Amino acid sequence: MKVNNVPTRSIWRVADHAAVDIIDQTALPHAYRVLRLASLEDAAHAIRSMQVRGAPLIGATAAYGVALALLRDASDAALANAVATLGGTRPTAVNLHWALQRMQAHLAPLPAIERGAAAWREAEAIADEDVAQNRAIGEHGLALLRPLAEKRGRLDVMTHCNAGWLATVDHGTALSPVYAAFDAGIDVRVWVSETRPRNQGLLTAWELQQHGVPHTLIADNAAGLLLARGEVDAVIVGADRIAANGDVANKVGTYLKALAAKEAGVPFYVAAPRSTLDFGCAAGDAIPIEEREGDELRVVNGTGSDGRPAAVRQLAKDEAVANPAFDVTPARFVAAVITERGSAAAHALATLYPEERHG
Repeated sequence: MKVNNVPTRSIWRVADHAAVDIIDQTALPHAYRVLRLASLEDAAHAIRSMQVRGAPLIGATAAYGVALALLRDASDAALANAVATLGGTRPTAVNLHWALQRMQAHLAPLPAIERGAAAWREAEAIADEDVAQNRAIGEHGLALLRPLAEKRGRLDVMTHCNAGWLATVDHGTALSPVYAAFDAGIDVRVWVSETRPRNQGLLTAWELQQHGVPHTLIADNAAGLLLARGEVDAVIVGADRIAANGDVANKVGTYLKALAAKEAGVPFYVAAPRSTLDFGCAAGDAIPIEEREGDELRVVNGTGSDGRPAAVRQLAKDEAVANPAFDVTPARFVAAVITERGSAAAHALATLYPEERHG
């Protein structure tokens, strides 16, 4: 995708440097800032603080974090420490643990002297595979969206959180079919939920604007009304983990949209690559739900009248708040899960991945 008309990924290796650069997503949409990660600690902080966010991007960042760690020390102990450190940053997104398990399995059998270079190659392979998979998700998703567009001569899509290219290495998951539709000449418009309290919807609006896709930002609570009025042709979201039975963990508020879409007779799609599917997790009630710190709710961040970053406290420090980061949408509300291999009913994902063992 592009930033100011320049093709850009959300994370990339710095040429001739033992480092990677990322887009600091905590600064968006008010400022575009690139940060350099040069150590394990940098990578862990970027994931934990949500400078990078979105399940696929978290996984890629973790892989690069292992590579950065092994530049200093490629011993067995250092590898184990890197995997443990990065694995403790965010509990819900399964891509994180998938990437770390892949890195460890690839690197552990190698002699220490070969691990540094091998870690970089494997991390870059994970990033490149993410790009290819998300491009394929866009193609398969377009096949579902095109008939909806042909009915009305246009397509109105609702999304939640940010599952665009900023949440992946490139292309995005939920937004990949939207970009594919737009690039195919379909008159597509996007209803963008703000997604309180982290306001990831603002990132969605920013990247859609960069690509020229028409969109309108809405308060989260407006979604049900728009669905009931028939102003939405499809809802499409990403995921942080999908259980073997098709239950979907995604940014909190997703479940409410699924309920409203079901009532309105609007298809509710989930787009996710293989790394988001957790066939070892039987059902959604086994997915850990991250509880984030309360000031994300008590404090609103933005810019002041002078254009500088500003924070406004809307609740007292001792005000009791609950801040779950995710919720779980039961498989029965999902019309289809769109993956790099095609689309399937949420409860039938095994048909797309017959090589997996299913209990």
